[in-house]
Amino acid sequence: MPRPSESGAAPRGRYLATLALSVLGVVYGDIGTSPLYALRESFHGTHGIPVSPGNVLGVLSLVFWSLVLVVTIKYHVVIIRADNKGEGGVLALMALVNGSRLARGLSPRRIMIVLGIFGSALLYADGALTPAISVLSAVEGLELATPALAPWVIPVTLGILVGLFLLQSRGTARIGALFGPVMLVWFATIGALGLGEIVRQPGVLAAVSPSHAVRFFAEDVGRGFVVLGAVFLVVTGGEALYADLGHFGHRAIQIAWFSVTFPCLLLNYFGQGALLLRAPAAAKNPFYLLAPSWGLYPLIALATLATIIASQAVISGAFSLTRQAVQLGYSPRLRIEHTSSREIGQIYVPAVNWGLMLLTCALVLGFGSSSNIAGAYGVALSTLMLITTLMFYVMSREVWRWSIPRAALVAGLFLFMDVPFFGANALKIRYGGWVPLVIALGVYTLMTTWKRGREILAKRMLEKTVPLKMLLADLAAEPPIRVPGTAVFMYGTADGTPPALVHNLAHNKVLHEKVVFLTVVTPDVPHVPPTERVTVKRMGKGFHTVVARYGFMEDPEIEDVLAACRANSLDTRIEGTTFFLGRETLVAAERPGMAEWRAKLFAFMSRNALRATAFFKIPANQVFEVGAQVEL
Repeated sequence: MPRPSESGAAPRGRYLATLALSVLGVVYGDIGTSPLYALRESFHGTHGIPVSPGNVLGVLSLVFWSLVLVVTIKYHVVIIRADNKGEGGVLALMALVNGSRLARGLSPRRIMIVLGIFGSALLYADGALTPAISVLSAVEGLELATPALAPWVIPVTLGILVGLFLLQSRGTARIGALFGPVMLVWFATIGALGLGEIVRQPGVLAAVSPSHAVRFFAEDVGRGFVVLGAVFLVVTGGEALYADLGHFGHRAIQIAWFSVTFPCLLLNYFGQGALLLRAPAAAKNPFYLLAPSWGLYPLIALATLATIIASQAVISGAFSLTRQAVQLGYSPRLRIEHTSSREIGQIYVPAVNWGLMLLTCALVLGFGSSSNIAGAYGVALSTLMLITTLMFYVMSREVWRWSIPRAALVAGLFLFMDVPFFGANALKIRYGGWVPLVIALGVYTLMTTWKRGREILAKRMLEKTVPLKMLLADLAAEPPIRVPGTAVFMYGTADGTPPALVHNLAHNKVLHEKVVFLTVVTPDVPHVPPTERVTVKRMGKGFHTVVARYGFMEDPEIEDVLAACRANSLDTRIEGTTFFLGRETLVAAERPGMAEWRAKLFAFMSRNALRATAFFKIPANQVFEVGAQVEL
């Protein structure tokens, strides 16, 4: 899909309509398939309450105001404006806050990093849970249509999920064009089904009044909190619209929400409520029982397609999040494949794909039904939404320069919903909610171990590094033999001497005529303008330092860097260039800075990281690697 900034080729209105249609398929798949199970869990789940007019209107009122306050006001009106040069999501917000406050030396940097990294780890947990609950809840319609098919629900679900993950390597550029239209049909269908039932029971519209929600809670606060954990399922997916901000822009996301998604979701939820008022026994599956008997199988097929699309969006989001983590230094280099030369965000990360597939299939087998998964679902996302609000408060104060009363008022309104949702979902921990927390904690441990390990490694390397100016002075005093060609030494800092250069001089006693010290850095911005990509500094005697900058949503390529060097009057072509890279062998040692088990984990991750030659797309036959043993 084109980026919002590339819309000049089409009329504005038509372009926005096309983009909004794409938004339906990518952004709103998760929240759009919540009607399959959200309301059912309030009345038929593990802690289902009796179906009575008061309970139905109370729950529906909670659903309505949750969608209004959390998804509409919090995310569509306020949070969506907290972009980092067009990009959204918890890592982009973390980079925005850290970048702005760090410049003034005021940042509680560690707190913001912990929140941002744990928030992103929670998204990986959601990436495994969403496909499991979505596809399983859709396929469970077979059990309702033909009870004899009940034993086939799990095998069919697993088959669909495995097929979905196997298709990731082919990319979604071709089938992605169908996502929007299919989801448009889905929303139109669920809206029509709900409207038909509302016409038969118009009294259900009284649930719009918040008095029903207040009364429902006042009658039994404990029961209200338990049900709130099920009600939260209607807002899962709200974080997705913020994370996908950079792909579509806020206008297209808002148009799709207010014109299609929001009204159709309300019609369906109120339709399910109307059905429950008329037929309380429908609580076992109010979504599918909205359909006439002749339409059940087509609805199951459409629901399965919609949940596959919702799962695809979550998986693609995990790929995009991984690229950000790699660029920001919280993940080892991983193989990232571009499955489309035209579509933004069309990438494939094999390691993440197979990891999510195993987790998702394990969740389906372990929980066995969508109701059981719903008992665990929401813990990760409610925590993430709370984290987003806390980070937003800091951002509004330090970036937008809001006053304390204004920032506290807005954040307080969000916390008014976030804290009860978080508390209600915390009750699920003993019933399986611990699973996403364990997944998130594991991912958080990996990310922080890698970041801390790289910091310690850089410190250890710096201890052995000769200042570049000192080395150049020594070379000027005793010039080595110079050979034709260009040597590029890649190193993490532009001030120190690359160990590969020292080893090359010690063993080969020669230097190339042209020597380039290349450092690739990732600033806290999603994209770096081409004019600011490369900085070249001439140091004389054929020596040059080059600093290449890539945003955390970009992929560095050596050809791109060399082309930018030529634009800066440094004629360096890949033909005839030798690339010198360091390759460290890490050994855990009893030195302060990292626990021994974490040092061993970091060493394992480092050994299995993608080699720099593949990551930067350097021709393998032009690389000279120099090894070194480093104690952590």
